[in-house]
Amino acid sequence: MTTATRYLAPAGIEPIFNRIVNVLPKLGISIAGSRLLAVRGRKSGEWRTTIVNVLTTDDGARYLVAPRGHTQWVRNLRVAGEGELRLGRKTEAFRAAEVADAGKIPLLRRYLEVWGWEVGRFFEGVTKDATDAQLAEIAPGFPVFRIEPMRGSGPVSDLD
Repeated sequence: MTTATRYLAPAGIEPIFNRIVNVLPKLGISIAGSRLLAVRGRKSGEWRTTIVNVLTTDDGARYLVAPRGHTQWVRNLRVAGEGELRLGRKTEAFRAAEVADAGKIPLLRRYLEVWGWEVGRFFEGVTKDATDAQLAEIAPGFPVFRIEPMRGSGPVSDLD
């Protein structure tokens, strides 16, 4: 597996835990800013959902980071180019643009600062204190998308 195809599938009890945690945003409960990401399947066209952490930078830009690598939601979002963030009954439609590897370094660092406690195990020893060179080395294995609300669809408010 190369960094360009890196994917860490849920193992052990993680699939069961993930199903439980995915229910929380449906109920309007957000843990540390989490949302339910909905993206149309690239083959089926049906909505597929998973919980994600939305990274907001100091300038207000928002990003989705895939700590497990090139997952199904990443592949679907690449094809669809848009999706929805859901929290309870609130839905925000967005467009997504993938960030080039060179632009990921500060975003990966910030993501680890905020959610390293939750996703650090997927970064295999790389932390928020890593050098830029270390983050650049792993960047191809961690897809990142900048998201922008579609016209008429504002951000789903934080309820945390």
